[in-house]
Amino acid sequence: MSYLLPTLTKKKEVDTIIRDTIDKVLVLRFGRADDAVCLQLDDILAKTAREVSKFATVALVDVDSEDVQVYVKYFDITLIPSTIFFFNAHHMKMDSGTADHTKWVGAFHEKQNFIDVNEYQDINCYTRTYKFWGLQTDPLKLWSVTEPADE
Repeated sequence: MSYLLPTLTKKKEVDTIIRDTIDKVLVLRFGRADDAVCLQLDDILAKTAREVSKFATVALVDVDSEDVQVYVKYFDITLIPSTIFFFNAHHMKMDSGTADHTKWVGAFHEKQNFIDVNEYQDINCYTRTYKFWGLQTDPLKLWSVTEPADE
């Protein structure tokens, strides 16, 4: 299923997609195309890429490529697959129940789990971004302007 998603093998490609993905969550899966767990995750990512396309972009990064080793070392990719989230070129940290808050390690068990994590990341990003503009932090009323508080 990795052929259905863009695969990045060069540092410049990774730099470009991180820099150019604006107002969307960027999901980068670091792994190998021939690994069984990566193939399971790639299947889930490929099936959900269209559903999350309004608020997320999904791409694969080949950890065996010599040119992306700088990212493999920087993000401490020791276990594969590892999924890293970005928003407006900022690395998003997440609490996945492990000691490592920088990435999601392993595959998602089902499609809905991946969608839920992306929706949470998306809402969390917008909440942080627009919090200082006086907008609601409630996800259902995210775009409505708050009334000034009476003192």
